[in-house]
Amino acid sequence: MSSVADPYQLGRAREHHNPATGHGEGGPAPKRTITGYGFWIFLLSDIVMFSAFFAAYAVLRGETAGGPGGRQQFELDRVAWETALLLVSSFTCGLSSLASERRSLVATQFWLLVTGLLGAGFLFLEVQEFARMIAAGAGPQRSAFLSAFFALVGLHGLHITAGLLWIGTNMAMLWSRGFRADVDRGLLCFNLFWHALDIVWVAIFTIVYLLGAA
Repeated sequence: MSSVADPYQLGRAREHHNPATGHGEGGPAPKRTITGYGFWIFLLSDIVMFSAFFAAYAVLRGETAGGPGGRQQFELDRVAWETALLLVSSFTCGLSSLASERRSLVATQFWLLVTGLLGAGFLFLEVQEFARMIAAGAGPQRSAFLSAFFALVGLHGLHITAGLLWIGTNMAMLWSRGFRADVDRGLLCFNLFWHALDIVWVAIFTIVYLLGAA
């Protein structure tokens, strides 16, 4: 009569001879995974902050105090160019990520540079828009609507500025250190950050500009 194996013991001997490797077999996760997970938590907290600014804008969008509203102030042609620049920069940012996975230093640096130039073009057009509105007497102190508008769009612009500084830092670290593990993790976090800013801008473009100019 054959003995029946204890189901609890099945595979136990094999597990005994395969200690955890840190790659999904019971040990700690790789540092790159931990870093990416932690940065996702940061991005979620950032999205919560943007959500609060969106909510404030939604409440105050009609409070113009007799001043100009979005229909009088928004130039959709300019905003369309801003949107195009930022969306293309998201594509080139993805190309830089692919180049870094291939460990191509020249290609990674090139696409990071293109991403930075596109982001700088977006920021230049946004600053021009702010300057034109303020010169026309439609600054943030004019009404609650304009205060909410400048706060929301300006917050996104500050994030873009931080992203441009981050691009410069990444390029300098790549040049001096190459594809070290810490540099690779920095590139991963930057890619997540930049794509998240694109998603936020699509919401701003739709809710603030398109609906505001309708």
